Amino acid sequence: MTINEKISKLREAMLAQNIDAYIISSSDPHQSEYIADRWKSRAWITGFTGSAGTAIITHDHAGLWTDSRYFIQAEEELAGSEVVLHKQKVAHAPEHILWLTKHLAPDSKVACDGMLFSIAQINALKKAFAPKNISLDYNIDLIEEIYSDRPPLPRKPIYEHPIKYTGLSRMEKINKVIELMPPEVEYHLISTLDDIAWLLNLRSSDVPCNPVFLAYVIVSRHMTYLFLETSKLNTTLQEQLKAEGIFLNSYEDIKGFLKNLPSGKKILIDKNKTSMAVFKSIPEEQVVFGRTIPIKMKAIKSDVEVGHIRQAMIKDGVALTKLYCWLEDSLQNRTVSEVEVAKQLAKFRAEQKDYIGESFGAIVGYQANGAIVHYSAKEDTCAKIKKEGMLLLDSGGQYLDGTTDITRTTFWGSPSPTQKRDYTLVLKGCIALTNIVFPEGTTGIQLDILARQYLWSQGLNYGHGTGHGVGYFLNVHEGPQGISPSWGRGKTAIRAGMITSNEPGFYKAGAYGIRIENLILAEPAMESEYGPFLKFSTLTLFPIATNLIDLSLLCDEERNWLNAYHREVFEKLSPWLGGEELEWLRKNCAAI
Repeated sequence: MTINEKISKLREAMLAQNIDAYIISSSDPHQSEYIADRWKSRAWITGFTGSAGTAIITHDHAGLWTDSRYFIQAEEELAGSEVVLHKQKVAHAPEHILWLTKHLAPDSKVACDGMLFSIAQINALKKAFAPKNISLDYNIDLIEEIYSDRPPLPRKPIYEHPIKYTGLSRMEKINKVIELMPPEVEYHLISTLDDIAWLLNLRSSDVPCNPVFLAYVIVSRHMTYLFLETSKLNTTLQEQLKAEGIFLNSYEDIKGFLKNLPSGKKILIDKNKTSMAVFKSIPEEQVVFGRTIPIKMKAIKSDVEVGHIRQAMIKDGVALTKLYCWLEDSLQNRTVSEVEVAKQLAKFRAEQKDYIGESFGAIVGYQANGAIVHYSAKEDTCAKIKKEGMLLLDSGGQYLDGTTDITRTTFWGSPSPTQKRDYTLVLKGCIALTNIVFPEGTTGIQLDILARQYLWSQGLNYGHGTGHGVGYFLNVHEGPQGISPSWGRGKTAIRAGMITSNEPGFYKAGAYGIRIENLILAEPAMESEYGPFLKFSTLTLFPIATNLIDLSLLCDEERNWLNAYHREVFEKLSPWLGGEELEWLRKNCAAI
């Protein structure tokens, strides 16, 4: 079926149930950012493949709402269909909830699949709809009715993440969760897949690039209940979990278990991370709302985890050195496609010990494609890289000893003064955030301006956040912290042990994109009469292009930082390289 045919089919199903508008999210039953193919319904119905967005289908309109990272991509992918792009966070453009309240008549009926919307999301919809008496039915999965070849639930095998990498056993982590549970609570429901994988020291590949598995966990004060497809566990692992007091249940049994909780026993659930359909199976008088406890626990990396992550960074830097050396050599004789670069990088990473896979699909954007923030190159339409122009490469790897995420922007030929200015302003912001010393309790919102200040001084900006938390052999995007002007993403205080990306950028639509990204670790800096202060240290190890720098815009402190960083990069990576690759590294780590 074409996109328009799918929408027509959905409207027929809506008409049969007197539905005036149907909302399709980008999530799954676990409120995940990255999802298994089964739940990519928004992409299926609209053709837009970006990771963030909401579709709304009425009988006379089909709309897609997404943010600035995806505007260019969405315009390209929606072309030729009836789906209209609605730009989020743009002045005078209504968000999707406001759009619904403005365009629907009083007493209209809206529907959605409550398994894919959190309690908080459903409550926000109901509150917005109340003034016009618009009803919301969140128990209708119309996609299931019309998507005849919908992918099944993934069933990838689950394996142990050994304690030499985790530092703590699963029982130590579970006991800490129990300690942190409010005293009036007997149970804690954990729905988020990365929290479950971290808590149980288990990994899998149910979601591409994310080493997680479909499951729910309920921690009680006396036993832990794990809900999953048990055939994904080998016999040895099943017996081991049972011996540790972890009771195995079917994935589909979660609602029935919650419905039959012992009377009077209370359960802690997270309204932002629990689907409304799951919540509705619990007697309301037994619910206590609060944040999922492991979220903060896993965000603060232990010394064991940090030590392993530093090793992963060396391996990642070696793979990237091999990639750029290969690319520059190849460009002497031919063009190289963006897709070929991504494949070659995956090959070089796969040569490294304990490499599992990509942490996300590599973003390889040459020239104008670099301005598409979350660009995804396709074999038949991707650009050919020449020995002239700008390349943005954002990529990451999953290793048993950590998750990486790095962006570098490079240029072959002679960059224009404007390109050098733009790049240098981005670099100055990256360095400013890296070098800040700040009081404990400082939030990501407070830090965000450091990375933007030099761009702002020239009337320039970028539309995405400056930084996101990063998991430990887990999701490349991890909360609760972020460095962002958005309250939702930036309200959490940065604490020692948190790993966050530092990735300012600048994007000139139709021309080029610039982004420089390192992962930074928050750690103690000093104590004074004003309390403890923190600083950042850079974990990522790979040269930052210097031929794009306008040296007149750098101060001595910035120049000294860059030279010191390149000395560290060369010191850490050079023992693992030889020949042309070592010489490439030496050249690109040369002092300025």
